[in-house]
Amino acid sequence: MINPETPVRELGERALLKHLRSRVPSGPGVEIGIGDDAAAIETSPITLVTTDCLVEGVHFLREWAPARLVGRKALTVNLSDIAAMAGTPRHAVVSLCLPPDLPLWWVDGLYDGLLERSAETGVTIVGGNLAVSISQIVVDITLLGQGGDKLMRRSGAVPGDLVVVSGALGAAAAGLKLLAQGARLDEDGFLHKTGVWTESSARAVTHCLRALLDPNPPLAFSRALAEQDIVHAGMDLSDGLSGDLRTLCDESDVSAWVDAAALPVDGAAASLERARGGDAASLALHGGEDYQLLLAVPPDRLDALRDVAVIWDIPTTVVGEFAPGPSALLLKKGGSLLPLTAQSHDHFRARPATGGEPATRP
Repeated sequence: MINPETPVRELGERALLKHLRSRVPSGPGVEIGIGDDAAAIETSPITLVTTDCLVEGVHFLREWAPARLVGRKALTVNLSDIAAMAGTPRHAVVSLCLPPDLPLWWVDGLYDGLLERSAETGVTIVGGNLAVSISQIVVDITLLGQGGDKLMRRSGAVPGDLVVVSGALGAAAAGLKLLAQGARLDEDGFLHKTGVWTESSARAVTHCLRALLDPNPPLAFSRALAEQDIVHAGMDLSDGLSGDLRTLCDESDVSAWVDAAALPVDGAAASLERARGGDAASLALHGGEDYQLLLAVPPDRLDALRDVAVIWDIPTTVVGEFAPGPSALLLKKGGSLLPLTAQSHDHFRARPATGGEPATRP
């Protein structure tokens, strides 16, 4: 039995790899899993491939995000990409860059979350890589999925299509503010510290922290929409509605307007923002990390979309409309249409902390 406090530098690469390999079960479609130079898996005629990473100091801080939740989110952000194209996730490879003083218990916690989320979604981890880093943890995942007969793409929106979003927006952005104010979840996702908030706000605080640290995208919903040919285009909402809508407009060569009054602002985020005099609508519009769906829906298919949404228990909201290009955004507010500047996250443009918020995006 290895002492969980053992730093990975004392354990060594081979022993750590052997330890992690012992934890990973095999799955369907896997001819060769972890242990050889490459995995051997069965793939479908259309294979979707996506990759994303979580970098300590950029996407998370160890003192803010429990290891298990980092593991769950690392896989979830990739699951959201496959789901946004109406695919089925199947196989993942996990590459870890670890500082030498990192204790084994943190790595095990990370894998607790990875394996838990993979079991929930039918994904098999089939390989990866281990490397040392100078000081920061990097969790890099590549996910392969099975594409169906119809894929949902960012191109395809046409003038007259409705701008539709699933779920509620703004809770994850509120969660980031809460982390900066000292609120914390424990490894199991339960509230550990309320930060500057009182116990009366505990439910709202917990909800927003979970939205950020353990997101739950509508993974199967888009497959049903694609199978019934309900949408013209779509993508997941990861960088904020304004930025992602601009991306969809760019890919489809259309413009769009959004009705500020129609935004489905998350109720918990709204209540916390009201208490501190903030603007919850701004969080919903620009906050990011909601991992919901942004869709271009023909008006004559809106009822069909709502019928499918009821079956999957997914709230959907019409927030605007696509118009002829070139790509541009407008915000409908009080009867006027005003220019709307996309404020999506950009890794290579430094954004200084403001109002007590960190530049980091856990």
